Amino acid sequence: MKIKKGDIAEFKIEKYAFEGKGIAKVSKNDLLGINDSDGFEKNYVVFVHCSYPGDVVKARLTKIKKSYAEAITTEIISASPDRVKAKCKYFGVCGGCKQQDLSYQKQIEYKQKQVEEIFYKLGGFNNFEIENILPSDDIYFYRNKMEFSFSDKRWLTKQEISSADKFQKDFALGLHIPKIYDKVLDINECFLQSELSNSILNFTRKFFIEKNVSVYSTKTHTGFLRNLVIRQSYHTKDLMVNLVTSDEDDELLKEYVEQLVKNFPAITTIVNNISKKLSAVAVGDYEKVYFGSGFIYDKIGNYTFRISANSFFQTNTRQAEKLYQTALDYAELKGDEIVYDLYSGAGTIAIYISQKAREVFAFESVQSAVEDAKVNAELNSVSNVEFITTDLYKSFLPIIHKKNFPVPEVMIIDPPRSGMHQNTVEDVIQLSPKKNSLCEL
Repeated sequence: MKIKKGDIAEFKIEKYAFEGKGIAKVSKNDLLGINDSDGFEKNYVVFVHCSYPGDVVKARLTKIKKSYAEAITTEIISASPDRVKAKCKYFGVCGGCKQQDLSYQKQIEYKQKQVEEIFYKLGGFNNFEIENILPSDDIYFYRNKMEFSFSDKRWLTKQEISSADKFQKDFALGLHIPKIYDKVLDINECFLQSELSNSILNFTRKFFIEKNVSVYSTKTHTGFLRNLVIRQSYHTKDLMVNLVTSDEDDELLKEYVEQLVKNFPAITTIVNNISKKLSAVAVGDYEKVYFGSGFIYDKIGNYTFRISANSFFQTNTRQAEKLYQTALDYAELKGDEIVYDLYSGAGTIAIYISQKAREVFAFESVQSAVEDAKVNAELNSVSNVEFITTDLYKSFLPIIHKKNFPVPEVMIIDPPRSGMHQNTVEDVIQLSPKKNSLCEL
């Protein structure tokens, strides 16, 4: 009998793919009733969400293609020995953590294999060496930034729906449900940042509910509250609260700030980003500082960096130190090299490596990040780094030729998640530096 979308089948998970997807291999004949020359070979791949190697599960088919299928686990018949109990009660619903029920050591092992397969199978490389992943010292409470969303549509869990308790459905402060842009899971604790950030989260929710303040709707584009962003420095213990709203309300914000500082004296600055954008992005068109300087400071290695509400800064400070030092070690700088840093952001990598280079040229497309980088260079008395604003989705060679920059011996590239644009790749090839160091955290 041919299985169709929505049916439930049993799978033995043999391998692991990205983000909590186990891989089962079955014959097309067994699963789909397809009787062809390859039908009896177990070469048909099924990606099973929420499963790990060693599991035997029942899963509902959500997608069926000629070469693969996708399914989501409905029942664990036999659990993998690598499974652990998830620490967070929201795990499996909010989507913020994908593998909290898998031992951290196994997470590292599977990631290592995935990277190797990308180079071998997708990249077609053979003669290369991949070193072991450097694990994080902290697997909980390690993030220096958390971005929470307000919503007028609260996502209710199965437990909440079946509960006799009544919930306020038109106010939520928490994290978005995966692939559902307009609904938010209301949470009162998260193990990614700190216990203090959880307390600020819960205080903020209570304060605005009691004041009966409206929440921004992505459908009607009305309402006041949009996001709560908390940034905490690892080394200096600075703490910023950034409330993103759709408009200004000085009277309300002053009362919120007064109560916030009274209850949480560890807070060093509070800002209000005002966003007129229709899209749900936690970046304001402009901001007002209500308490403190409007900035926090943190360190990577011996360098101090100023961080504004909308600055990019690696979210795991301790891992960033390992990342930057690894890039510096591989560059093997002797002190007389010209180095290019692409996607330089607020200048953290460029400044970190400046001690070992003759001159560093840092290229970034976001003007505000370039301005932050210049401040950070001045803050650290670094004078051998030049920051250049240029569009890395176009060729950046014209600006190099126009300003007569020297050709680099070393290039350090820390691209966004989407990767390097083809134009940038071609520019790197044309410049042909002796060494490239690609950073990934």
